[in-house]
Amino acid sequence: MDTGISPGTSPSPDDFAEIVRLIGGYRISQALYVAVELGIPDLLSNGPKQCDELAANTKTHGPTLYRLLRFPAGAGVCREIRSREFELTALGSTLRSDVPGSIFPVIRLWLSESHWLSWAHLLHSVRTGEPAFNHAHGMGVFDYLRKDAELSAVFNAAMTTNSSRLSSALLKHYDFSGIRKIVDVGGGHGMTLAMILSANPTVHGVLYDLPDVVAGAGQSIDAAGVRERCEIVGGNFFDSIPQDADRYVLKQIIHDWDDEQSLTILRNCRAAMPNEGKLLLIERRIEPDHREAMRVLHIDLEMLVNVGGRERTDAEYRCLLERVGFRLVRIVPLVGSAGFALFEAVPSD
Repeated sequence: MDTGISPGTSPSPDDFAEIVRLIGGYRISQALYVAVELGIPDLLSNGPKQCDELAANTKTHGPTLYRLLRFPAGAGVCREIRSREFELTALGSTLRSDVPGSIFPVIRLWLSESHWLSWAHLLHSVRTGEPAFNHAHGMGVFDYLRKDAELSAVFNAAMTTNSSRLSSALLKHYDFSGIRKIVDVGGGHGMTLAMILSANPTVHGVLYDLPDVVAGAGQSIDAAGVRERCEIVGGNFFDSIPQDADRYVLKQIIHDWDDEQSLTILRNCRAAMPNEGKLLLIERRIEPDHREAMRVLHIDLEMLVNVGGRERTDAEYRCLLERVGFRLVRIVPLVGSAGFALFEAVPSD
């Protein structure tokens, strides 16, 4: 019988084992999510603990908790050092809520029931090009967040965590000294802008986002000691953007939206800035080699399913910018920041 498989591409037993591992990836994802929701990484932060003690602290069923914990132990997140006694590994420590750059809020967002349910409807997205989140919940993700205060807090915490790591890389690779004024468009709670202003004491900033978002920005701004140099403005970047700044920073904004919505945001930036201004997009870039791009391709489908946006190639960002009167002058890879780069553009007219 002709199977259609040439001798050179016949799957080996290892191939079958690997495809089974890939298919079952959702299982370890959910096991890690449950461990984080129970606070297991934090409970193990001070050293090994017996499973029964962990069960008592988390109000769970001891024998079942043991079955849960040995699964991430097999993935290297923790290890069983004696019978039913577990300790956290360095890999597992990334899930602790108290470590700098913790992935704790990110896993709580990505694997929350609302986001997880969307992935069950990936087929809908592929057939229609529409976000599965809207299909599953009857509304878009940002409308949903406004109705769910607890999930909204998780979302903002995840964004702040991402901002801290990414902003550190940004400051290493881009010189903000000598700039008069920066507008952080869609800047959330202000972590990125606060770090830029803190490192550049002569620069003034404008934090711009939806009114209900910037209402929570005070802590980041005050903690950085930059309140007197930072104006907080509520508004909608689809309508207008604060004018007359030297730099307009959009960090992980354009990837949230389809091309037409992205063009509206970029067009509003162009209308707001003087001819000598510069636009700084900080986004992930899809590399030509799909295997090398795998980290970013993960996020690309996350954007498709839950938000309706997309990650893009260098050429796709260049095209968007040129369509609204910008010229891409350079791309600065942000080393050590999971595929991110800075796209610097200037007005072309």
